[in-house]
Amino acid sequence: MNIEVCEKEITPELMDLLLSADPDEQAILSYLPRSHIVICKDSGEYLGVAVLVELAETAEIFELKNIAVRKDCQGKGIAKSMISIIKKLAKESGAKILEVGTGNSSLSQIALYQKCGFRMHSIEPGFFDNYPEPIYENGIRCFDMVRLRVEL
Repeated sequence: MNIEVCEKEITPELMDLLLSADPDEQAILSYLPRSHIVICKDSGEYLGVAVLVELAETAEIFELKNIAVRKDCQGKGIAKSMISIIKKLAKESGAKILEVGTGNSSLSQIALYQKCGFRMHSIEPGFFDNYPEPIYENGIRCFDMVRLRVEL
């Protein structure tokens, strides 16, 4: 397994992975041009992808905008390893804080981020209200964005 910064165009396979974490393709396309992309590959196959974005408001805060691991590869530490690389990349780029947002219904993702050192920061009520299709996870309708942060 190899985790590295990706300098290439986003392939359809990587876009499918990104869409598995965020079904709003227009949102993904809006932040990709100003992003650092980290990929996980094994034997030429993509296992995971993560996207790091510098927030426009301040160069000291970066956001883990998207992270996705193939379903058949989840639970093997890939996301934790990619988050570790993302944290290092953000710090080397001048960030003092790394932020991540996830849906109120994304219980396993909230647990993952806390295991990686993130702490609850804020909630954006109604963030997902205008998504093209309602999102349901764990039997819960996703309405709100839960924001977590870690100091670097």
